[in-house]
Amino acid sequence: MLVRPKAETTNCDFKREVERAKPKSWLKSVSAFANSAGGVLVFGVSDGDHETVGLEDAQADADFISEKIKERIEPLPCFEIEAIRESRKDLLLVNVHPDAHPPHYYNADGRREAFVRVGSQSVIAPPEVLNELILKGTNRTWDTLDSRIPVSRASFTVLKAAYALRTSSDLRDSDLISFGLVTDAGTLTNAGALMADEPLLRHSRVFCTRWGGKFKDEFVDTAEYEGGLLLLLRESKAFVKRHTIESWEKLPSGRLDRRSYSERAVEEALVNALIHRSYLELGSEVSVDMYDDRMEIVSPGGKIGLPLPNDIMATYVPSERRNPAVADVFHRMHYMERRGSGLRKICATTAAEDAYRPEFKPCFEVLSGFFRVTLWNMTYQQTDQVSDQVSTQVSTQVSTQVSTQVESHVGPHVESLLEALGSEELSSAEIMKTMGFSDRSTFRKNYLRPALEAGVIERTIPDKPKSRLQKYRRTKPQE
Repeated sequence: MLVRPKAETTNCDFKREVERAKPKSWLKSVSAFANSAGGVLVFGVSDGDHETVGLEDAQADADFISEKIKERIEPLPCFEIEAIRESRKDLLLVNVHPDAHPPHYYNADGRREAFVRVGSQSVIAPPEVLNELILKGTNRTWDTLDSRIPVSRASFTVLKAAYALRTSSDLRDSDLISFGLVTDAGTLTNAGALMADEPLLRHSRVFCTRWGGKFKDEFVDTAEYEGGLLLLLRESKAFVKRHTIESWEKLPSGRLDRRSYSERAVEEALVNALIHRSYLELGSEVSVDMYDDRMEIVSPGGKIGLPLPNDIMATYVPSERRNPAVADVFHRMHYMERRGSGLRKICATTAAEDAYRPEFKPCFEVLSGFFRVTLWNMTYQQTDQVSDQVSTQVSTQVSTQVSTQVESHVGPHVESLLEALGSEELSSAEIMKTMGFSDRSTFRKNYLRPALEAGVIERTIPDKPKSRLQKYRRTKPQE
């Protein structure tokens, strides 16, 4: 027996009544549920305040619903209609099952449209989503299609080297065919084009940006990478590493390393983004946006299959792959598993870090046509906490006067510079290298100059500010 849901969600839609003059108003949800992960239509509940209003003639409404689904949704989806009573009122629950052979179209009024669920709404499937549904209905996926690119245009040096390193086995040319990267006719599949050394598919790319703050106001560094997936993974990881500052805390028994992000979680998030993204959206890319307090990895295509559960760690997430041939290659190289455990691993490896606190739990969001992973900077501190944090991270004693000044005046940019400087004397070029910056003007404007003006650092040659031997150090405590 079905239980009436309490709220409108991705797999639930409320209708006050069975609209007979305009049945498309609810038939589009039948199409959307069949094309997505299934769902329940509840008739007799207000879709505004979710108040139970009931139906006057539930039997007649059930017959009408069944007739219109058979008449206007093609191919016919699998569904059941169940009558229940709630607060002495009759309701109808229409349970629509997901189908292995979509798309299911609404075909009437001179229109033939396929719908999908986006959040709590049923919307017309965008072209790239419709193409994906058509492929699914024919038991095919985009990555297994013939790209019509001759294998002679591709080389697999990076793939073969990575395969040998990670599996201790050689990747033979015959394996390229058995892995689904090359066709018997001597052309590349789309998966093969993605794994080749050369940038054969223009939308196989990653845009990385380090923003100066918590918002997209002004960037500190940016890079665009295009090419094979292994190259994209390597360069994206390197970009993140350049802009990640590792701190440490001195303990009586040694030192405790504190990382902003779990390297394993970052790699897992990047692998998931590259493998599970939709490549049917031409002109799209994976984006990696790093802010002072977080990192966001966004991939095109959203999540396929069942809706994302509220608690990743407590709920089993079935393994569903948009690009199974690519996923298989990465699995063979031990970059990922095929058990639907990727998101849980991101959470688990983050939680294993010494700096982890419950508020740093990774966040996963299904947006309109995109999937976003947010990893929190576990060493980021608000301005009013910086004096204690700086003292701990660089293991130096700062005078009370300077600590008060830092606490009152500096922002996260200066905090980052102080962490990079530590107790050393460094040139501006050395500080930039430590912090992973390449734009000298932005570094001086947003980091170096504010630190000098705040009085938390000083020049080693104060009488010659532009000396080629100029270096910077933390301001010495006053006697």
